[in-house]
Amino acid sequence: MEFNEKLQQLRKDKGLTQEELAEILYVSRTTVSKWESARGWPSIDSLKDISAFFDVSIDDLLSGDKLISIAEKENKSNIRNICSMLYGVVDLFSVLLIILPLYPYRTESFVYSVSLFNHTQISSAVRFVYGAVFSVMVLMGLIVSINTKLKEDRNIKLMMEISLAINCLAVMILGLGREAYAVTVAFLLLAVKVIIAFRYMQNKK
Repeated sequence: MEFNEKLQQLRKDKGLTQEELAEILYVSRTTVSKWESARGWPSIDSLKDISAFFDVSIDDLLSGDKLISIAEKENKSNIRNICSMLYGVVDLFSVLLIILPLYPYRTESFVYSVSLFNHTQISSAVRFVYGAVFSVMVLMGLIVSINTKLKEDRNIKLMMEISLAINCLAVMILGLGREAYAVTVAFLLLAVKVIIAFRYMQNKK
């Protein structure tokens, strides 16, 4: 007997509906329905709850191979969540390109470092473009972080791709503007995000 059949039988033996079992296990009725129709598998934590509630061992519910498969899948999911959260945090650090003194301000005798707000030796249009690109990067960080909490994997992958493209644009325009310090920071952010995105995609398989 497969897991879905065992779960359905255990539930019926207790005289419970799918909705009632879902409330006991703190999941949705749709989730229980997926388990019983073999369209999904419970997490390790849910398996422990099922085992405890019905007073059966996890080995009685699942074969060893399937249990290992679920554990591996859950581990990959956890790694993806960590990667996407880190990715979002790195994007949030793009605010440093706005507030840190990374831009040269030349006088007759000295060259000072100023923030983007005080970088008045470039046109206001260029300064606006810089600010807009960096602000979008910060916004992408917020979106990725929110989607990670909501576990929206499809949206996260798309947001990562958009974020990488915008970061590449930032490196390009800062390079063209010969903003040595700022382009170094932007490139480091890009390099870290590429590493995180690669790790994320490794665990997407």
